[in-house]
Amino acid sequence: MTLATALAPSLRELLATTPSSALPMTYQQAASALGLSPPKTIQRIAQALEQLMREDAAAAKPFIATLVISRSGKGLPAAGFFELAVELGRFPSAPSQQEAFYYAEREQAINEWCRS
Repeated sequence: MTLATALAPSLRELLATTPSSALPMTYQQAASALGLSPPKTIQRIAQALEQLMREDAAAAKPFIATLVISRSGKGLPAAGFFELAVELGRFPSAPSQQEAFYYAEREQAINEWCRS
């Protein structure tokens, strides 16, 4: 089991139990909330999010990973999120269309996963 695989269930629980008013959260906020310490905290969060995306795609569920965003980049996840969403067949390959898909997916994720 990789560290990312081990971290994924805790990250899913964190996102599902965070009030929707506090979402989305940044990669750093997620790392801090899970008590991660350097090095590579953001990388470990990103890898766990990719694991969650694969699980959600396999289960035909909205991506809970939409609830974590980059500090930079106008409130969107990092590029790796979009690359994997395209690879998993959930987002169009045209970058000009991806932002709209992201916001729709995030709304679905909040409705599906969040308890408050």
